[in-house]
Amino acid sequence: MATAARRLFPALRKSLAGAGGAGAGAARGVSTDRAVGAAAVVGNHTAKWMQDTSKKSPMEMINAEPPIKVEGRIAACDGRKDKSYETASLGHPIEYICLDLDRPAVCKYCGLRFVQDHHHH
Repeated sequence: MATAARRLFPALRKSLAGAGGAGAGAARGVSTDRAVGAAAVVGNHTAKWMQDTSKKSPMEMINAEPPIKVEGRIAACDGRKDKSYETASLGHPIEYICLDLDRPAVCKYCGLRFVQDHHHH
């Protein structure tokens, strides 16, 4: 990946400079060096966060949630656990999940688990 990035950065810099004349990239605040530095800071931050064992990882938090029971064979997940309110700013694209398997089905976006509710009247 580093090799691909080294090949793409000069082309990106040249295309940004050519888009609005000389210095257009700098005028917009685009700096390849700053972007690479920011990626290193994010990497260091993540490494520090992962060392703190007192905090649960995102996957541990998701797995702590019990599977959501759904009537019918298809679950629709948009990332919101609480469906009592409508909002367009939270969640993810809607994912329709088939519940035909005997084990909980997992949403590929958020990791919420769903099972078919087999209640009999």
